[in-house]
Amino acid sequence: MADTQEQTTQPAPKPSAVEVAKELSNYLRGDIPQELVDGAAGFCKASVQLLKNHGMYQQDDRETRKKSADGKKSEKQISFMLRSRIPAGKLTAEQMLAQIDLGDTFGNGTCRLTTRQAIQHHGVIKGDLKATIQRINEVQLSTLAGCGDVERNVMCCPAPIRNNPVRDEMMVMAEKLADHLAPRTRAYHEIWLTDEETGEKTLAGGGPDGHEVEPIYGPTYLPRKFKTAFALPEDNCTDVYANDLGFLTVHENGRILGYNVLAGGGMGVTPSAAKTFPALAKRLGFVPPEDVLDIAVAIVKVQRDFGNRSDRKVARLKYTINTMGLEAFRAKVEEYFGKPLAPCHPAEVHGFDDHIGWFEQGDGKFFYGLNVENGRILDREGFQLKSAIRQILTELKPGVRLTAHQSMLFTDLAVTDRVRIADILHAHGVKTSEEISTLRRWSMACVALPTCSLAVAESERVLPGLIDSLEPEVAKLGLSEEAFTLRMTGCPNACARPYNSDIGIVGRTKGKYTIFLGGRLLGNRLNEHYKDVVPFEELAGEITAVLACYKAERTSDETLGDFCHRKGVDGVRTWADEWLAGSSGHG
Repeated sequence: MADTQEQTTQPAPKPSAVEVAKELSNYLRGDIPQELVDGAAGFCKASVQLLKNHGMYQQDDRETRKKSADGKKSEKQISFMLRSRIPAGKLTAEQMLAQIDLGDTFGNGTCRLTTRQAIQHHGVIKGDLKATIQRINEVQLSTLAGCGDVERNVMCCPAPIRNNPVRDEMMVMAEKLADHLAPRTRAYHEIWLTDEETGEKTLAGGGPDGHEVEPIYGPTYLPRKFKTAFALPEDNCTDVYANDLGFLTVHENGRILGYNVLAGGGMGVTPSAAKTFPALAKRLGFVPPEDVLDIAVAIVKVQRDFGNRSDRKVARLKYTINTMGLEAFRAKVEEYFGKPLAPCHPAEVHGFDDHIGWFEQGDGKFFYGLNVENGRILDREGFQLKSAIRQILTELKPGVRLTAHQSMLFTDLAVTDRVRIADILHAHGVKTSEEISTLRRWSMACVALPTCSLAVAESERVLPGLIDSLEPEVAKLGLSEEAFTLRMTGCPNACARPYNSDIGIVGRTKGKYTIFLGGRLLGNRLNEHYKDVVPFEELAGEITAVLACYKAERTSDETLGDFCHRKGVDGVRTWADEWLAGSSGHG
């Protein structure tokens, strides 16, 4: 019997190069300290992977590459994108000002609000990395675990509704979990925060009590990135079903009963690998508030021990669950958790608020949601958004919250600040949130070209123009007030969560896109493939045709996504193609 087992036992899969790099890294150190001062513009492949866990990506601006002396090969223009980890997107005015100033001092003059309530800095050169990270930590923020094979930024509804025990407790829980799942390695402090003359500072990254041992992650951390979000049934502004781990807050009469635990969401797809797919998280069970940290650790550890470490294309939690099966996965989680999971509470997502505009906080003060198109805070001729935000922060000193829709909230404002904020925005050529279209408000894009190495098509730089083309068509159809999500990415890896939106536009190849239809504002349904390899110039016409079909055949109060789902993408396509053929002016 033993001989038979030996003959049929398959050898363990070979770990990926990234896994080898992590295993040899001594808790994320690797050769980073030596390479940091070696005079080269960038880092070696192993260090590039380790650096993600420190909160940065090495990038190459494809549009500024220089031709080499032989005139054949182009020389990469290496810089770095740094991402600050900001649990629940919660900042002070001082911290936000420091982030804006960083872009001027070390980056490309901009900063970018992300779809996970964090902030990115682009264009930082290698020689400025240490100074940039030290500045970020000086205001008690950190880049540690902004990227990498660890828990990323923990999301939570940012709306500052005061005297609301449910929201207060949910926010505290999100912050507790972010702290609990933060890497404990001292490597971050040693490499980036130690001052050679004065000794080590105790700053935000890693915390003063960091140590070598990673009790949750172990020496090779997770097989892939891991994302967590908290949401309310009445307000899924964090897109909870798109996360590896989600906590849907169940509450009654102003008291949190517990959380429905959701597991296995993730948007990324590799086009060349049919084995990859987008997925929404599955309902796993219900836990009381006191068990949130323990169930999160149990799920993280199951992913640590059973996730795929040989093929990074299928290493996210959604693939672990797909391979194991949901029931076997739940059983393993219960084993690690130490007790059975209760069935999910009937509570389900039924609302979504992007918190844009003016709102009462519940304490006599107000907050204002400022739409930031595609999250990019910059100054350009006729549009000085960065200067406007800097003046608001300096003059009014509000609190700041970042949203999952790449925008920001100014909190703790007086009623008299309403006119002042509008005046400041207008003086800098910036529209108020009330002055932008509903279509633009509910759109978002990933960075894409020229710096993202995965991008095959434009996204952030072309979506505003697409919206410009669509706005008059939407108005003609009488749909200007209709709220639907339109999300665009430069590749199928889906950083702007296009696969659960009403309309998803995903880069297919240079200048061409795949259109997806039938997701929904609530974020709890995937959309479907509609048309492939659509040239950018034809996107406005194709989308207008879909909206014309919606206008003609929708039922009362039916959303765009629900309509497309009911009619089916084939039915929409047939109707829209006929409309386009007969409406050349819209093509």
